[in-house]
Amino acid sequence: MELQNSVKEALNALYHHPDDAVRMEADRWLQSFQRTLDAWQSHSNLNCFYQVADNLLHDATSNLETLIFCSQTLRSKVQRDFEELPSEAFRPLQTSLNTLLKKFHRGPPKVRTQISIAVAALAVQVPAEDWGDGGIVNWLRDEMNAHPEYIPGFLELLTVLPEETFNHKIAARPERRRQFEKELTSQMEVALSILTACLKINELKEQVLEAFASWLRLRHGVSGSVLAMHPLVHTALSSLNSEFLSEAAVNVVSELIHYTTAKHSGGIPVQMPLIQVIVPQVMSLKEQLRDSSKDEEDVKAIARLFADLGDSYVELIATGSDEPMVIVNALLEVASHPEYDIASMTFNFWHNLQVFLTRRDSYISYGNEASAEAERNRRLQIFQSAYESLVSLVSFRVQYPQDYQNLSIEDLKEFKQTRYAVADVLIDAASVLGGDAILRILYLKLAEAQACSGNGQNEWRPAEAALFCVRAISKYVSTAEAEVMPKIMSLLLELPDQPQLLQTVCLTMGAYSRWLDAASDGLALLSSVIKVLLRGMGTSEESAAAAALAFRHICDDCRRKLSGYFDDLFSIYHRAVIGEGAFKVTAEDSLHVVEALSMVITELPPDQAKQALEKLCFPVVAPLQEIISHGPELVGKKHARELTVHIDRLAYIFRYVNHPEAVADAIHRLWPLLKAIFDVRAWEMRTMESLCRACKYAVRTSGRFMGVTIGVMLEEIERLYRQHHQPCFLYLSSEVIKIFGSDPSCALYLKSLIEALFTHTKCLLTNIEDFTLRPDIADDCFLLASRCMRYCPQLFIPSEVFPSLVDCALIGVTVQHREASNSILTFLSDIFDLRKSNLGEQFLSIRDNVIAPRGPAITRILIASLTGALPSSRIETVTYTLLSLARAAGVAVVEWGKESVALIPSTAVTEVESTRFLQALSDAASGVDINTLMGPVEELSDLCRRNRMVQEIVQGALRPLVLK
Repeated sequence: MELQNSVKEALNALYHHPDDAVRMEADRWLQSFQRTLDAWQSHSNLNCFYQVADNLLHDATSNLETLIFCSQTLRSKVQRDFEELPSEAFRPLQTSLNTLLKKFHRGPPKVRTQISIAVAALAVQVPAEDWGDGGIVNWLRDEMNAHPEYIPGFLELLTVLPEETFNHKIAARPERRRQFEKELTSQMEVALSILTACLKINELKEQVLEAFASWLRLRHGVSGSVLAMHPLVHTALSSLNSEFLSEAAVNVVSELIHYTTAKHSGGIPVQMPLIQVIVPQVMSLKEQLRDSSKDEEDVKAIARLFADLGDSYVELIATGSDEPMVIVNALLEVASHPEYDIASMTFNFWHNLQVFLTRRDSYISYGNEASAEAERNRRLQIFQSAYESLVSLVSFRVQYPQDYQNLSIEDLKEFKQTRYAVADVLIDAASVLGGDAILRILYLKLAEAQACSGNGQNEWRPAEAALFCVRAISKYVSTAEAEVMPKIMSLLLELPDQPQLLQTVCLTMGAYSRWLDAASDGLALLSSVIKVLLRGMGTSEESAAAAALAFRHICDDCRRKLSGYFDDLFSIYHRAVIGEGAFKVTAEDSLHVVEALSMVITELPPDQAKQALEKLCFPVVAPLQEIISHGPELVGKKHARELTVHIDRLAYIFRYVNHPEAVADAIHRLWPLLKAIFDVRAWEMRTMESLCRACKYAVRTSGRFMGVTIGVMLEEIERLYRQHHQPCFLYLSSEVIKIFGSDPSCALYLKSLIEALFTHTKCLLTNIEDFTLRPDIADDCFLLASRCMRYCPQLFIPSEVFPSLVDCALIGVTVQHREASNSILTFLSDIFDLRKSNLGEQFLSIRDNVIAPRGPAITRILIASLTGALPSSRIETVTYTLLSLARAAGVAVVEWGKESVALIPSTAVTEVESTRFLQALSDAASGVDINTLMGPVEELSDLCRRNRMVQEIVQGALRPLVLK
């Protein structure tokens, strides 16, 4: 009684006390109650729990909060921890839940639902015979016949039963879950007969329809011809116009539509009797889409049905036959609705239809290429007018709202998402009609908007919207298009410099850079375009960002035309980089301009490129030299940003100037400057990451032309890594390995580098806590190790550090940091897949001598990772590593697997359940692909994670942090 009162007092404080601190303390106490008091570890705890929960649920003085809390706690425990109860506890639990179900048969609804879910969770976990002959559905039918006064509560249970079949919060064994689904499927007709009988009770019709929709989600059990004549189906269809039942009716009809195309349904031909009943009824609702008197939610529900028809029957619609075209017309009606939330329901259909119309697979049955092409053209012609209408119906939705300046951050985000969604629809239309055809439609809208703007209305929004759409389809417009694009470019040069409009103008110009390069009057037009971009760079930060991006696209695609005008372009670069004049280009956006000039230099002859590169580097290097000239003490005090803004630009130059010798010469000349920064700032991560990135791109571009510079760079990296442990030093080293790993002339110092870096790193990573504290070092260390496996196994595998690094990897496999764990697993996979490497095959015997004694531990740790030591999101990566081990070790891995699985108590995994996994492992050792292994692995994982207690038992048995 004291405990009951404590629960009630805590709940009252949580929901009603004015003091935040008191409410927080009450919340903590209640969570502790759920975790500890109700831990079903003994009969006494079980009885104690029931005494509290049952008494409070039966107590007439319990308020709604108390009832909800106790019912949620009870539901949660049945779902997660029923297995902890002794076998004889089932009957009292079933009786208790049945009593509560009857008590709350008329509500409160939240409490009734929680009790119903608890009963369903119990049914999922126990054999059908525990409920009597025929399982829970027959038990439910008998209860309803015996106690008709409690039918509302039993209907709730009937509704949640199919839903809980697929609820993985229920800690049921996978095999039992499959059995339960089969049980429900076999009892589908019984369930529907119960629901049919309940139709006679008028006030329960809505609940009956919701329950029917729930059972339809099982997707099999009753044939389409039977459903077509079923009273429940006819009730749902006739209730679509009902004021009170329309929502439930829509849910049923939606499920029926999906039912007709479900995996086990037999396909559309088999389901045609049901389809022929559904479609006319749904189509009769079309007029309601335009009925202004209809509630928006009702219209949305009707639109959802049309969208379901389109999505479900899209393959049939794509054939272009006459009958399904009525659905297309209805979907155009939905797309025309003024509310975006309603119109956008059709977007998925238009995309899927485009895929079926354009992909080659759709026409394989037509035999030869000519017949397939003829059929493709026929279908595209049929849907031409629909997609042309669609373009007009969606393009206006991207227009800025009148009050755009007052939009909240969330509203602005939603508006941008709307624009992206519309852009995707336009791309779908362009895939069907061709970009040139869409461009003609959009040009008319742009010209119309420009005319309105030119009439003194000072309205920029329609023109901006049309331009946004023009930009969206740029990749689908032919570079040879000569009818509309010249007119559009002419208009772009005339539009006013309103910031949002100018931003879109600049982005559109950049999007059509390939067309500009192909244009007959390209140079003259480019000159005018660049003048517009300069205006963009000086108007606002947003337009400057767009102009810088467009400048980069134009310099990339038109580099040959522009290479003779480097000096003119350099003046733009200089102003953007040093922030001269009215330019509003941010440091981040200036990188686009750096990239632009770098790509133009790539088109220059080698001698000119070297001079241009020096000129490009000067405005970037000069500020760094100025900083360094003040001495180490001042350089050490500088904010990282003061250095990295220049180093990042240098990185872009090294990355995009594709003249290896010129870049190698530049890095050689600049090395003293870079070394000075390395020496003074090696303690500071941000600067080192930026500097290592610049060096990485220099190495990548220059390759073998780096000469002696690469040697002194690696000496610097090796020395500084010992002192400061910067992960980026490892990453830079991995890039060097990729480029120079197979070069015999580099073997001596690369071998020294590898051994020094790995020897030092494994001293930093001696236990799982080290991996957790230093995940970036672990990530980059094993990325480097993988590169060594692939590019210089001759230096790495025979080395003394190789076996100890394998041990280090086994310690860290279960680190929770995703990238670090993935890098370790990839490294192990590369070891096991060594046979695939041309360079590595000669070292198989060394590899096998390292792996064989560690095989049992590796297998055990990987199985532990699959069964709970790592998150379930990483199952596929771990499975591939286990598959690679199986291919490398052959039948030995099966023995190692048996040893590991044998450690798991049978209460967690039975012999039958473990056998399926071991069989899959045996198949993998015989060469079966990963897809065959995934099912059994996922089942074992699900089995061992089904609740906290089981997961702890499995991990305690497999000991993933122990190497022996």
